[in-house]
Amino acid sequence: MFSLFSVLRFVHIIAGILWAGGAILMNLIIGPAIGATGDTGRQFAAHLISKTPFTRYMLAAGTITVLAGSYLYGVNSNWFRSGWMMTGPGIGFGIGAAAGILALIFGFMIGSTNNAIAALGAQIQGKPSEAQMSAMQALRRKQVTVTVANTICIIIAISFMAVARLLG
Repeated sequence: MFSLFSVLRFVHIIAGILWAGGAILMNLIIGPAIGATGDTGRQFAAHLISKTPFTRYMLAAGTITVLAGSYLYGVNSNWFRSGWMMTGPGIGFGIGAAAGILALIFGFMIGSTNNAIAALGAQIQGKPSEAQMSAMQALRRKQVTVTVANTICIIIAISFMAVARLLG
């Protein structure tokens, strides 16, 4: 019979695969393609963000991954009181967990930045004003920064989670 630990480990791994795979695909392939295709790319991005559940699925998968992983780490560490946390696996899972939590935070920041870009884009009628262009450029710079940070954190989380059991 499966224990709660086993079920949550399965959920953590599956949700993590969906979250990390979707984020890396979006950040490294789809996002740059959107940027390179001008108005067509912006139309696609607007549809993807506002008319599909992609963003909700990504945030749900990330949240489920972090919550399940927090429970798993809590059980393994006797709720953050055992010496296991200072072993190779404990440190490896801890670094992976910290990177995953940061990735989730950056994911929420990406979502809010995308919403701000969409709202500003909807306000622009015809040629954008200088203030609108400046605001859009600032939002795009923020989007690039949080997307890079998100991607790096996800890769760090995946890497440490994959090798943590071997670190000791």
